[in-house]
Amino acid sequence: MKPMHVIAAALAATSLWVVAAESTSKLPAPWFVTSQTPSSYQAGIDNVETISGRGSKFLRNTQGDSKGLGTLMQSVSAKRYQGQRVRFQARIKSRDVTGWTGLWMRIDGPSGHSVAFYNSFDKPIVGSSDWQVRSVTLDVPDDAVSVNFGVNHDGTGQVWIDELSLDVVGKDVPVDAMPRNKLPESPSL
Repeated sequence: MKPMHVIAAALAATSLWVVAAESTSKLPAPWFVTSQTPSSYQAGIDNVETISGRGSKFLRNTQGDSKGLGTLMQSVSAKRYQGQRVRFQARIKSRDVTGWTGLWMRIDGPSGHSVAFYNSFDKPIVGSSDWQVRSVTLDVPDDAVSVNFGVNHDGTGQVWIDELSLDVVGKDVPVDAMPRNKLPESPSL
């Protein structure tokens, strides 16, 4: 190989590395990742895959065979939302998700236990999908302590969220609820 080609190839490789390094950045507080296998997930800000122009948040499975659920989330005080209906909305995009991904929200009461919860399991995003608007809406009781929200990701692949909002909405916006199995009339003993 000619010396100029070697130099050009080295410069090109260095430039690609610099661009890749600058295309993502560390996840800002108060966002964090939780999982049964935390080393299986990486999260941060992606400045390339974004529609807002401010960078999207991403959650990526780094262990190609992981089956554990990873969650990118934030918790805020419920004080300003108490007694109201709240909607967490975001644009979401996925790539090669083998399990499922979706938005979620949980309201915790004074005992620290969940008093309202929805995780989009019944409306999963799988595989690869372009940006789409998704939302979760819950009622926040008067004595609620925290509102917790984010995106779940199960299996392999990557998910991005962008243009996030957490807003009080009117009672005309339906509340999301987890599907319930019909309970048997009599026990099976």
